[in-house]
Amino acid sequence: MRPVNILHLHSTFSLGGKEARAVRLMNAFGANARHTIVSSMDGHYGAQAAIAPGIDYEIAQNPPPLTGGPSVQRYEAIAAYMRRFDLVLTYNWGAIDGVMAKRVSAKGMPPVIHHEDGFNADEADGLKPQRNLYRRFALTKAAALVVPSETLEQIALKTWKQPRDRVHRIANGIDTALYARKPDPKAIPGFKRKPGEVVIGTLAGLRAVKDLPMLVRAVGGLSGRVRLVIVGEGPEKQVILDTAERMGMESQLVLPGFLPEPHRYIGLFDIFALSSKSEQFPISVIEAMAAALPIVATPVGDILKMVTTDNHSFIERRDHEVALRDSLQTLCDATPEQRGWLGEKNRAKAVADYDEGTMIARYAALYSSVLGQPDRLG
Repeated sequence: MRPVNILHLHSTFSLGGKEARAVRLMNAFGANARHTIVSSMDGHYGAQAAIAPGIDYEIAQNPPPLTGGPSVQRYEAIAAYMRRFDLVLTYNWGAIDGVMAKRVSAKGMPPVIHHEDGFNADEADGLKPQRNLYRRFALTKAAALVVPSETLEQIALKTWKQPRDRVHRIANGIDTALYARKPDPKAIPGFKRKPGEVVIGTLAGLRAVKDLPMLVRAVGGLSGRVRLVIVGEGPEKQVILDTAERMGMESQLVLPGFLPEPHRYIGLFDIFALSSKSEQFPISVIEAMAAALPIVATPVGDILKMVTTDNHSFIERRDHEVALRDSLQTLCDATPEQRGWLGEKNRAKAVADYDEGTMIARYAALYSSVLGQPDRLG
């Protein structure tokens, strides 16, 4: 039987949470599928480095643009391109025009499944009414809408008015067993633990919505020997460096860029911190939990529900850097054994609730059912 020909329309294919999940599914489907990848942001294809050897995929050459003003002609051009495939998967607002193309020019089109994982900085403080209307209208022709969090599920049902049977909440998952392994002390370039210091770390795209300058300021206000490691790439790097310079903590900040295989290094942290203005069900938090770390985070998306109840007091209900700093200070002042106890509680919850086997099975079942071929991708 020939592989399922899948088109992936991404807002960006730089490696982040949704991209890591999409790649993990590609790897899991193996020879059952062939993949073509489009990013609405030209040149943003860093996640392809995580695609396993032997997976049949290509980066699309000269696809129709996914962004631009509303235009029937543009939608029809996207639709014509989509008709080459058996299944179209669209991801986030930056690829919503792929869904609209199905709405405008449905004849002969393959099924479209849209994935919403969260919002950028321009919607972090509130969804835009015009975009809500656009989503509501476009999604009427989607075969399914997939969300990872309860927060997004309620938005899909109540704000975007999607039918209950078309909204599928599938929690993100990872290979939790990998994170039980001892980390590689040389896995982070430029980093070597110093005696007596507490290492605070995060994994994030260096984008405004992640509010990493706030995290730098919060860490800069801590007492004691601390170091901050921010793993990721993005346009906010210089802003982060400038903030560290103003705080007089350049020597405490490590910015190694993007690093693959987080299970090799996330366990080098003592505390995982997240300062985002908007998240839903961040994979990085699951990774940190699986590595037995305590979590300090702003109270966005489903994070409070993700962590163990013993960790709730460190998911501040105020997204202010003073509150973030105070939570970090409490954990920095704790003993390694106290931090380890909390981290083990998080790990147990990650293993029980967020292992990737369940996630992969649910996605494979959904995609196969939309194709009308049960177990086609299983």
